[in-house]
Amino acid sequence: MKMFLTSMAFVLAAGPALALSCLRPDVARTYNQASEAEQAYVVVSGALRFDETRLPENDGTNNDRRNVTIPARLEGTSLSRAGFTTPFARDITLEVRCFGPWCGGAQSGVEYLVFLEKHGRNLVMVADPCGSWAFPEPSAEQVRQVETCIGGLECVALK
Repeated sequence: MKMFLTSMAFVLAAGPALALSCLRPDVARTYNQASEAEQAYVVVSGALRFDETRLPENDGTNNDRRNVTIPARLEGTSLSRAGFTTPFARDITLEVRCFGPWCGGAQSGVEYLVFLEKHGRNLVMVADPCGSWAFPEPSAEQVRQVETCIGGLECVALK
């Protein structure tokens, strides 16, 4: 009987395994999602600065869906039909999203290619666990790809 109870305790404690399933982040796919969304976006390449101590703990034990908002500053250039040519220096909101035990993140002082959500006059950088709206340290190829997308040429994922 003791063996049976011990076995049942292990079975009940195991529970379902949780996993986060994300597509590999891709700037063309994100560009296409942003252009098809009802939400308006501004695409910026620039350096992000914020207080990293305000980031949520990402220890894998949280089981809620919460967002943490952090004041931030983004300086660089925004995307126009001519490419990344328009100077950009604005205070923005960094919104770090958590999906259960997984939280997005960001690093201060790092260059990002980011799709900022427009909320009236406010701009929001979403950092979700899948990393689908902000690309740290973008390659020259990623930057060219977004410029190609806005230029009306074929906007397809990098290989």
